[in-house]
Amino acid sequence: MTELSAAHDAAVTDRTRLAGSAYNGDRDLAARQSLYRWQTPRYDLPGIVAEKLGDVRGRVVDIGCGNGKFIQRLRQDRLDLSLLGLDIAPGILAGVPGPVAVADATRLPLAAESVDAALALHMLYHVPDIPQAVRELARIVGRDGMVIASTNSDRDKAELDGLWQRAAGDVLGIGRGPARISLSARFSLEKAPAFLGEEFSRVELIELPGTITVPVPDPVIAHMSSYRAWADQHDVPFEATIDRARTLVADHIAHYGAYEITCRGGILVCRR
Repeated sequence: MTELSAAHDAAVTDRTRLAGSAYNGDRDLAARQSLYRWQTPRYDLPGIVAEKLGDVRGRVVDIGCGNGKFIQRLRQDRLDLSLLGLDIAPGILAGVPGPVAVADATRLPLAAESVDAALALHMLYHVPDIPQAVRELARIVGRDGMVIASTNSDRDKAELDGLWQRAAGDVLGIGRGPARISLSARFSLEKAPAFLGEEFSRVELIELPGTITVPVPDPVIAHMSSYRAWADQHDVPFEATIDRARTLVADHIAHYGAYEITCRGGILVCRR
């Protein structure tokens, strides 16, 4: 691991940064979520999770529940389930329908085999000790229970990586600027099955590829700006790079009519 990647990993998993800045409210998370409104095919991810939980009865815990998109959907579709939301960031839990609690994924405040299913959706890459978090998931879920995780591929939104490097290069006056930080790299779709396979004998990978096509720059720039909590990790003036990216996207749309981003995400359904 390079010194730079080690610093990025530390920043992605820093609890103070996560709770105090990145997820102290849902503004930045909502900006990243909203980009998918422009995706084709349009996946109803909360609906897919609800469908996968079709045979589950009893208690479901959403670990790293964020702004509660999945809990809200399950409260609507599955009135029979007992739901609990956990997150390390108190600020983002304010709008989540309870019960909720502040908790660490590596030390879950739940008894062994006390839940029938656990969700770990787009969050395990933020955990410093991923194997320990997976062990905790296995510990709390009953023998016939299920864990559903989700993340993005190493190749997800490659166009935004290129856009950032071009914009950063322009700001710095060099050909190509430094790479932007990747949140999901530590637990990408390529790495996730090995992590989860340490505790679960059956890991079903469901890939959800798509293309985001936006006719205006705002959704793209809002998504890129949502990484402001890690602005110090980009080795480039953050706001100046965002402004340059806006101009580049606007120019691209003026020439081609839209801006396209390739998405490669997926969910993993795990059983013993």
